Amino acid sequence: MYKDILLAVDLAHENTQSNAVASAVAFAQQFDARLHLITVVPDFGMSIVGGFFPPDYEKKVLEKAKNDLHSFSGKAIPEGLAVQHIVGHGAAYREILRYAEETKCDLIVMASHRPEVSDHLIGPNTMKVVGHANCSVLVVRS
Repeated sequence: MYKDILLAVDLAHENTQSNAVASAVAFAQQFDARLHLITVVPDFGMSIVGGFFPPDYEKKVLEKAKNDLHSFSGKAIPEGLAVQHIVGHGAAYREILRYAEETKCDLIVMASHRPEVSDHLIGPNTMKVVGHANCSVLVVRS
């Protein structure tokens, strides 16, 4: 049923990811699917903000995110399961949607927390992914 599964993880909140990881792994094993594991590093937004950081700051942050994602994967994903590691850079929902298209995923799995009032006013990344994805999206409560 599923050939490519994109699992979006928030490494800043690893403790809320276990249910989503378990679901994605179960689907990947059941359907012998490829698992694409993505985390997204936010950008600075306005270029003026970037001036407050050292010139190589983004490069170092992206490299750290890559290492952290591999470490997370080593702990959370069982051996024998093919995993592609992806570090996006920018708005989380845009990067998740872009990589879902790029990898031709037929399922996106993401964790979600209980919504707060501000989520209803601004719109969380999960809601944006659900609203704009061209494939199925499984939102797993943490």
